[in-house]
Amino acid sequence: MNGEARWHDLGPVAELAKHRLRQIAIGRTKIALTCKDGRFGAISGACNHAGGPLGEGHLDGDYVVCPWHHWKFHCSTGEGEPGFEKDCVPSYELREEDGRLWINLLPVTRRNKLPHPHHPLARPVRREPGPIRVLGISTTVMDPAFPRYSTSEALLETALAAAGETGAEARCLRLSELKFRACEGYYSKSAHACTWPCSITQMDPADEMAEVYEGIVHWADAILVGTPIRWGSASSLYYKMVERMNCVQNQVTIRNKVLLRNKVAAFIITGGQDNVQAVAGQMMGFFGEIGCLFPQFPYIAHSRGWSAEDMERNVAFVQQSESLHQAARELAGRAVATAKVLLATEMEPEKVARGGRKGNQPMAPESPAEMAVQVETEAG
Repeated sequence: MNGEARWHDLGPVAELAKHRLRQIAIGRTKIALTCKDGRFGAISGACNHAGGPLGEGHLDGDYVVCPWHHWKFHCSTGEGEPGFEKDCVPSYELREEDGRLWINLLPVTRRNKLPHPHHPLARPVRREPGPIRVLGISTTVMDPAFPRYSTSEALLETALAAAGETGAEARCLRLSELKFRACEGYYSKSAHACTWPCSITQMDPADEMAEVYEGIVHWADAILVGTPIRWGSASSLYYKMVERMNCVQNQVTIRNKVLLRNKVAAFIITGGQDNVQAVAGQMMGFFGEIGCLFPQFPYIAHSRGWSAEDMERNVAFVQQSESLHQAARELAGRAVATAKVLLATEMEPEKVARGGRKGNQPMAPESPAEMAVQVETEAG
C-alpha cells in the first residue's frame, strides 16, 4: 500500500513473546498479535463477520480463530482459511529493533469481504397476502415416542381449531418434537455477537429453532403459546425457546430494527400447581418486549393449586370441562380479531424511540465491524 510508514512501539520482544495470541489496542486500531514458533505476526483485531475481537480467540495451526463465530484468518497474511483466502483482514508489517517490537500501522494489505449468501431467515420481513395466520406453540415436555395427554396442549388444539373456523390459517409447533440447542451465550460475549438469525441457527443447519423463528417472525399474525406450570414457572422448553429468541429483541437494542410488527400474542397456562399470574406476567413481559400486542384478557389458565397431587383428576377435569375449552375458543377469537385490527391500521413501527428502552442509546455499544472499517478508511 502507498503512504508514509507509521511505526509504533509495541513493547519488549521478550514480554510479547510470552503470549501466543493477544488483542492490542493502539488508539482506535485493534491488532491481533501472534507469536508462533518464535515468529510474530500482526493482523487486524476485528473479524470480517461481525467484528469479533480476533486477538481474544485462539490459534489453530497458522490461523487465528474468532471467539465469536469461529471464522479463521492466517496469523501473518490475514487471508481467510482455505477456500476463503480472499475473505481477508488487514495485515501489518513488524520489525524487531534493540529488543523491542515495532508495528507499521499503515497496513500491508487491505480488508476484503467476500459476499456470503444470506440465511433465508435474514430476508426482509414482509406480510404476504392471505388470511389471518395463527401459530400455536406447545411448550409441554414429553417423549414423542410415548405421548401423553397434555392439558395445555389440548386447550391449545381447541383454540387453533376455533381459529380455523373463523377462516384463519392455523398451525401448531410442538417444541418437544423439535431438536434445537439451548442458548450458548453469544450475547454474553458481546451484544454484537448475538446476531439475527441466531448465531447457532446460522452455523448449524440441523438446528430446528429455525422453524420457530420462521413461524413467529415471518409467518404468524397471532401467536398462541401453551405451557404447563412447573414449580411455579413456565415449562423448561418455554424458557429454552425464549432464551434463543433474545436475538429477536437484540435487533431492537443494537440496530433499532423491530422484527415483530403488528403481531398478537396470547397464552394458555395450566398446571397442578398455582402461580398463574406470575407465569402469565413473565410471558406477557417477554412477548411485549419483542414487539407483540395482546387482546383483551390475553390468557386463560387452570390450576388445582398446591394441595392437589391427584393429577389423574386434573387431566379428567380439563378433558371434561366445556367451560375451559370454550374459553380457549374465545381466546383464539380475540387474538384473531385483534390481529385483524392491527393489519388494518399498521399500528406498530419499524423503529422505536430509544429512550427508556433496553440498552438505549448512547449506551448500546458501537458496532465493532463498522468501527474497524471506519478506522481503516480514515487511515488510508
